[in-house]
Amino acid sequence: MTRKFEACIAGGGVAVFPADTVYGLACDPTSRAAVARLYALKGRPADKPAAVMFFSLERALAALPELGPRTRAALEALLPGAVTLLLPNPLARYPLACGHDPWTLGLRVPAPGVLADVSVPVMQSSANLSGGADPRSVEEVDRAVRDGADLVVDGGPLPGTPSTVVDLRAYGSHGAWEVLREGAVARDDVGAALGTR
Repeated sequence: MTRKFEACIAGGGVAVFPADTVYGLACDPTSRAAVARLYALKGRPADKPAAVMFFSLERALAALPELGPRTRAALEALLPGAVTLLLPNPLARYPLACGHDPWTLGLRVPAPGVLADVSVPVMQSSANLSGGADPRSVEEVDRAVRDGADLVVDGGPLPGTPSTVVDLRAYGSHGAWEVLREGAVARDDVGAALGTR
């Protein structure tokens, strides 16, 4: 399945796939056409940010060498796992995923699953219609979304709670962090990993 998934992404396709939380949509984060298709499938405004997902922490760290040591340590403490991290993005990497703010990058590295061997990053968003419920199974993904995707990867039932969103943009400079959305990882667990403010 890894090869099919990577071929879909490389070919400009959009895939439905299982993360470690809910089902998501994935595409090449550098392809304007693929990103536009993903947003159109969801009915999501194109200026809203999405996250870039790597399927291993090592690949994520290698792709973002400009992160300072404190921020890198935070990534190592929290990832892989069910968190989305907002990071400083001084080189404006993956601008198609960043919405209005190219200086902020959303990063996901899920706990290993059926796609753990995928070697390419993807832009990802939950596989629901904009504003709809997060799907816990392929069957819960709206039929129009499934039919519009180029590949559907069924990883069985998932927990169904979306990732916790943690703002680390000031962590490297001030040690400050903030939970913007509490989800699959409790705020206290984030605090235990990062140190309480």
